Amino acid sequence: MWELLLVLTAAGLWKSYKGREVVRDVACRVDAGEVLCFLGPNGAGKTTTVGMLYGGVLPDAGTIQFLDFHIPAQSRQARAAIGIVTQEDNLDPDFDVAENLIRFACYYGITGRTASRRVDELIEKVGLQEHRTHKPDELSGGLKRRLVLARSLLNNPLLVFLDEPTTGLDPESRQEFWKLVTDLRSQGCGIVLTTHYMDEAQRLSDRLLLMQQGRIVDEGTPEELIRRVVGSKVAEIQGIMESDLRPVAEKFNAWMRPFGSGYILAMPAQDDEAARLALQELTSTSIAIRAANLEDVFLRLTGDNLD
Repeated sequence: MWELLLVLTAAGLWKSYKGREVVRDVACRVDAGEVLCFLGPNGAGKTTTVGMLYGGVLPDAGTIQFLDFHIPAQSRQARAAIGIVTQEDNLDPDFDVAENLIRFACYYGITGRTASRRVDELIEKVGLQEHRTHKPDELSGGLKRRLVLARSLLNNPLLVFLDEPTTGLDPESRQEFWKLVTDLRSQGCGIVLTTHYMDEAQRLSDRLLLMQQGRIVDEGTPEELIRRVVGSKVAEIQGIMESDLRPVAEKFNAWMRPFGSGYILAMPAQDDEAARLALQELTSTSIAIRAANLEDVFLRLTGDNLD
């Protein structure tokens, strides 16, 4: 069993482009065997933050340490123990699956039989055995993402960055990719994940950092955030005026917000049944009570949907 280890820590990260702040005073840490997720809508600053953490983006201010290396000053040395999966596949279209991996292994000084053995291991690990002689253009989107993940693991990294890794994939391919990420975590690899998919964040993350307009607006485990910010259940109500619903929210001291063409209301844990009866007495077209989720958390904290 791997020993708990603080792999990466960062504090006070700022980044501006042409006078516009895109990351503002971000701090984080990543432990071995942990998935840390940056969750937020497009444009929240997730990709820029992750780029700074692995040395691909130069911060305007802040400190980043990975093991004994200071980033960005020692980014090149640090990347010997880091794997990176960017949003773009950037695979070499002229080489097949195995050749892409063999050639990339050279960047880490892995050559000859050692490289061949490592490539064979990874092709099996990500389930590309039947596709090892196929070129990238012959692969589906899900298979390409598997290949990019395999490439990021060639150097047996202690920390892997996954930037929007399942964007554009079909549900089955996303599920398969999630399993690979879970396997990595169980082997003690630290993982930094960015996503705007609520289900992905809730399924994979040990800890979440919710980002909006370059800032971290809250953090915690998925379960902790849902329980603390929203509660266990919410009601989605259609066909009602705000003036009719507002008194119910105030009576039970419950949070409410416009949601789609209707409203969403957090159900009070102590007065759940009384709140249900109060809602049923209202004139509305539909009332649906469901489990609260991370999108509800983000909606309450920022006023915006993740999309």
